[in-house]
Amino acid sequence: MEPLAVLLWLCVAASSAHPLSRAAEREDGGMELLQQYLEKYYNLGKGLKQFVIRQNNSPLVKKIQEMQKFLGLEVTGKLDSDTLEVMRKPRCGAPDVGQFSTFPGMPKWRKNHLTYRIVNYTPDLPREAVDSAIEKALRVWEEVTPLTFSRMHEGEADIMISFAVREHGDFIPFDGPGNVLAHAYAPGPGVNGDAHFDEDELWTEDTTGTNLFLVAAHELGHSLGLFHSANTEALMYPLYSSFTDLTRFRLSQDDVDGIQSLYGPPPASPDAPAVPTKSSHRESVIPAPCSPALTFDAVSTLRGEILFFKDRHFWRKSLRKPDPELYLISSFWPSLPSGVDAAYEVTSKDTVLVFKGNQFWTVRGPEVQAGSPRSIYTLGFPTTVKKVDAAISVKEKKKTYFFVEDRYWRFDEKKGAMEPGFPRKISQDFPGVEKVDAAFEAFGFFYFFNKSSQLEFDPNAKKVTHTLKSNSWLNC
Repeated sequence: MEPLAVLLWLCVAASSAHPLSRAAEREDGGMELLQQYLEKYYNLGKGLKQFVIRQNNSPLVKKIQEMQKFLGLEVTGKLDSDTLEVMRKPRCGAPDVGQFSTFPGMPKWRKNHLTYRIVNYTPDLPREAVDSAIEKALRVWEEVTPLTFSRMHEGEADIMISFAVREHGDFIPFDGPGNVLAHAYAPGPGVNGDAHFDEDELWTEDTTGTNLFLVAAHELGHSLGLFHSANTEALMYPLYSSFTDLTRFRLSQDDVDGIQSLYGPPPASPDAPAVPTKSSHRESVIPAPCSPALTFDAVSTLRGEILFFKDRHFWRKSLRKPDPELYLISSFWPSLPSGVDAAYEVTSKDTVLVFKGNQFWTVRGPEVQAGSPRSIYTLGFPTTVKKVDAAISVKEKKKTYFFVEDRYWRFDEKKGAMEPGFPRKISQDFPGVEKVDAAFEAFGFFYFFNKSSQLEFDPNAKKVTHTLKSNSWLNC
């Protein structure tokens, strides 16, 4: 299939600092912009005379009406001020109608596990911020489909992500600051599926410049095979817009319906038991989530969700669903033990490590990996350590903290080894924290669980910011 790039295009917008010239405001200037816009995004035939806008049934008027309807404007068929304003807004450069329907076979990936590689970085952001933005953008789509992603650090990945300026080898050059922001290719081999970002833009983690996460999430939607949506609330709506509160970003139902039309929903999970079960003549009591005495054995993230382990069960907390769901551990992972001690996710490897006693199991999705269980001593613990109480993995730094009684160790995930100088006292480096039963990291904070309470800890300020009930994550 011949590659077709999906461009994220930014029209020249008016601002108080850079007022439009009188020439740009003239009707002929507006008509020139209209002609280019309709040719680029609405398949208007080239060479149509501009005066035909005055004919109610002319092809140009019909295209204006088509554009206005798609973009949610009043359908007047005229180049009014509202239409002109929308045409100057930031948007994706993919056509809203026409071209994509001609893709042979409605291209999508023919497998559910995809690889990606960040080829190079923008100097506008720390490397870990770029890693995090891309990972978060992929997770947006991973949460609502059977798709999973793993990162490669060398070689050819399905989705190659890079920053470049001007001509960069694909015959679709960037044009400097402010116009084309990025482009991506439809699924397929070679350059297909790749995403390129214009280095001449100012890439940011917030909305002070061009937000990398939002642009990447939109572009990677194209890399997965999505077209544009006429729903103004959708991520795949062609006009670029920033969210004031990025922590609350969610895909619209329209986006979910679109991507699931290509790949389907996430795999169905086994139903939680409706009645108590019995094992070894002892009744397995389903824990009450809002009991004031509830404690957790371990907590871990998994592909954007949070898992809270308790005895033979775990709660699955998803940002896509308002209520947590309760499952038997054995219904997901039959070979895992109950009453686990600790767990944490290694997002770069798409795995979760689950600990009990002096052993640990490596889990990827619904599968326990070959070679499990392994001894915790292979990680570098001394033989005096009989079990791990809790663990936190910080994906940006690729460091994992292991908590054992009143001490902790730090593990370098990249090197696969314990760091020198440990163990250290927990209270020395985490003031206000003494004993840890379970822990995980979210939104830049560490959450330490001890009995029925949890502490929210800011690792940058090195202080406890809130004290909460352990079950606050379960809507209690």
